[in-house]
Amino acid sequence: MESDSAFVAPEGVYSVTEEHKPPAIPTYQATSTPAAATSNTTSPYPSRVSAVTVRFNPSKPAGPPGLAQLLGANLTKDSRRDKEKDKDKSLLDERSLSSTETPDDSTPPEVSSPQASVPQDSPIAPESHHPLFAHPSPATKRKVPSRPKHNMRTTSSTFITRMQTIEGLGKILSNKHGDATFLFYNHNKAFHWVEVGSKSKEPLMRVTFSAFPTCHDVHSLTASPEKLDIVIGFNTGDLIWLDPVSSRYGRLNKQGTISSSPCTAVHWVPSSPTLFLVSHADGTILVYDKEKDDGAFSPSMPDASPSTTLNVPGPSAPGVPAQIQAPSQPNGGTEWDPTSTIHVTTPPWHPESTAAPKERTDKGIAKNPVSHWRVSRRSIMDFVFSPDVKYVAAISEDGCLRVIDALAEQLVDCYASYFGALTCVAWSPDGRFILTGGQDDLLTIFSPWEQRVVARCQGHSSFVSAVAFDELRCDGRNYRFGSVGEDNKLILWDFSSSALHRPKSQSAHHVRVSMASNVSLAFRRGMGSTAQLAMSRYHPAPSRNEVSVVQPVLVKQIDADLLTSLTFLPRALVTVTKAGHVRVWVRPLVMAGNSRRRGHGRQLLSISDIQGVLA
Repeated sequence: MESDSAFVAPEGVYSVTEEHKPPAIPTYQATSTPAAATSNTTSPYPSRVSAVTVRFNPSKPAGPPGLAQLLGANLTKDSRRDKEKDKDKSLLDERSLSSTETPDDSTPPEVSSPQASVPQDSPIAPESHHPLFAHPSPATKRKVPSRPKHNMRTTSSTFITRMQTIEGLGKILSNKHGDATFLFYNHNKAFHWVEVGSKSKEPLMRVTFSAFPTCHDVHSLTASPEKLDIVIGFNTGDLIWLDPVSSRYGRLNKQGTISSSPCTAVHWVPSSPTLFLVSHADGTILVYDKEKDDGAFSPSMPDASPSTTLNVPGPSAPGVPAQIQAPSQPNGGTEWDPTSTIHVTTPPWHPESTAAPKERTDKGIAKNPVSHWRVSRRSIMDFVFSPDVKYVAAISEDGCLRVIDALAEQLVDCYASYFGALTCVAWSPDGRFILTGGQDDLLTIFSPWEQRVVARCQGHSSFVSAVAFDELRCDGRNYRFGSVGEDNKLILWDFSSSALHRPKSQSAHHVRVSMASNVSLAFRRGMGSTAQLAMSRYHPAPSRNEVSVVQPVLVKQIDADLLTSLTFLPRALVTVTKAGHVRVWVRPLVMAGNSRRRGHGRQLLSISDIQGVLA
């Protein structure tokens, strides 16, 4: 069964059922100069993929008329007219009654309120409009789900150069029923929208920009048949809020007014309908609200302070990147140390801002950004939210994994890579483990609650490009995750903490690292002490003989361009190359049966489901 389009995993055979390739650039678009022609055909930014599943309500077709209806057609029409008159009268009575009520009582609750999606143990106040980084809004002010301002079909903006949609897009969407999975991926300066299992070879929509899309994310919280919220980041720092269903868009950080640094990653806040985070190549993470306009904002720079002194081992120490050493100052203090704290700048329009009144140019008007974090001196490569949306795990070129308390906007812990920069990150579905890949050709499993490296995974022979957990095969005891790298390997891994063989020198190292933690997740759960507050948040990388090693369960060499992205869907595995070649690998039939026995509640895949994917 092994071939270029299939591989055998322990649970069965994965096979390619569909592929999507971006069209070649027509010759008439090529420019006269070779340099310009090269810029049109080759993108310096890899292709990434985002996925969302939308449930469409089944339409109820009208059945054929019966004999009684044919014989008494006139009576039926008369009765319908009487019913419509009574209905109209009742509606008028209800409107007249509701007009005498107060606005608060008559207005229904906000449809897109995130209250239901916030975990019960969340410390977020229930009266806040957004779970994270909220600007308090008046209680009498009700809002309905908003749409982007501008129409892509009639826009005169030069930032969007072209939009193409499949013929009859509206009819295609209106005729859908059941679950539909959509993929979004970028290639060169174009952004593509395709459907998994569609018989059409053409994408549903293709939007071309004047800048390079570098990252994007689709919001699963607000996804519906009538609306899809997508945010796209660009190499110019610009951000586009896109709704492909209505062909509308909004533009944020226009022309880099807030930050001109290239966007490296963007993610919606899972529990908020409007907030999202963007990381930049200058080492910052910004919080945006899609409904707010850009404001005049200048972030503050961290000052040198003796209180930020951190005793970090020298460059010769094993596992410690040289670029994170804290430079000494003549006065005995140190510069801002990104391994000890993050520097947060509160915009002047925020209610808790300490800016002088004369600096508040937009009194009472909340604008973007909502908050500004300076996390590292090097580029932020990627970040991910914890499942409870309380923490953010961010990785950077300085080789550090930082766990940030998103609610308090504080650094919790900082872990060093074994060697080089970290390139990708994922958080396990149960929140117990953080998985990273990097330039050391390794996957590293961290336990943020125990503040230690649990295991390393050896199998790649080049930089790791993407990692992802397979939620269907994670049950709290066993974990399945996958990775792709620049060696064109697709690797599947199975991890069980109880099955690991601990090296002899491991236990002593873990005690030392755990005791050195400061304001860590363990402390926040009541396992720490106030005496730890004077210690370091930084955890150096343990040596190879101190950490268990996980071996892959499957290694698939793919004959294609460099692999850049990987995601697990309920029915398939999706891989993407740098050139924008998307492959959908359908899962084995036994997959859903196993997940159901493990208590995930997934339905067993039927023959019709497989045929729908294979079509």
